Amino acid sequence: MPAVSRPLIGVVLAATGRLAPLGVPLDFVARALSWPVDVLVRDSASTPDGARAAALSLADAGARVVVTLGGTRTLPAVARACTEREVPCVSTTLPWQVFHAEVFDDDHRPGWAFHFSWGLDDIADVFTDLWEHLGPARRVGCLWNDGTQGTALRRWFRPVAEARGHTLVDLPYREHAADLPDLGDVEVVTSAATAADLAAAVRRARPRLITCSRWLTYPFSVAAHDLLDRVATIVYWTPGHHDGRGRDLAVAYEAATGTPWSQPLGVAHAALEVACHAACAAESRAGTAEVLANLRRDTLAGTLDWARGPAPGVARIPLACGQWHGGHLVVVDNRRDRTVRVGGELRLTRR
Repeated sequence: MPAVSRPLIGVVLAATGRLAPLGVPLDFVARALSWPVDVLVRDSASTPDGARAAALSLADAGARVVVTLGGTRTLPAVARACTEREVPCVSTTLPWQVFHAEVFDDDHRPGWAFHFSWGLDDIADVFTDLWEHLGPARRVGCLWNDGTQGTALRRWFRPVAEARGHTLVDLPYREHAADLPDLGDVEVVTSAATAADLAAAVRRARPRLITCSRWLTYPFSVAAHDLLDRVATIVYWTPGHHDGRGRDLAVAYEAATGTPWSQPLGVAHAALEVACHAACAAESRAGTAEVLANLRRDTLAGTLDWARGPAPGVARIPLACGQWHGGHLVVVDNRRDRTVRVGGELRLTRR
């Protein structure tokens, strides 16, 4: 009997360029693990143009669905290219409001791009939970840039935090600039700065608590800057989530790469899980998109449900909050995600 051809899944990741460390978990999941499909990987080179070219190349190669994750500009480039070619795309690790705003417009309608992530309102909720360890109605310095991240935080994060009685103060900040703001006037800082910029600012004056959801979710950023220990960040996946279902994956990853596990590992696995399920359940790209649009499925990252919203093409995952203790990410608050256990107490800096 002739061999039955298997569906082809395309993967766009950063193998080169500044986002390359974020591409390693997805590369491991795509290449080192066994899937009931063929997998073809393309490098985004960490640029929007490279991401778009990679997605179009995979479309031309016959991919039934494309998988990608991060960053702020490369992920939307992949999703938009896939939408133009009517190839389903599964993506993660970008707040869903940013995904929705950056991907969909009059020429790029929902129906081909499927994203799962948390929202900026979720980040605001878990961070304000931590701020209130210092008491209600805090005055919080915001180390936000004027790019996509800062604009999104002002639009979707700020109103949630202010509704809880906190006063948010914009600190003057431009990425990679020598003139960084003084953090000495506030007890709490929330940041979307680069790890290097945040470390330089902390070197001058350290607030009692720093929350940061951008590069500080990754162990390599903390390892490069000792001063960033005790920074609190979002937690969307650990090997201990869901009664430790991801521990074997984390062990295999660390053995293969020689680097610590990071949070994208679990959601990268989940993205391949749903892409494989949808591609194998249909015989065409349109059929695959239909499966995804109505999909509710348990994964290593929890239950993903595109039928419930919160917006077309979006499935939501919850957040806990963690803090770096001696180079290890410790869950310090799980009130909004009980699928992971608390591993330690929040540590505040004395003044």
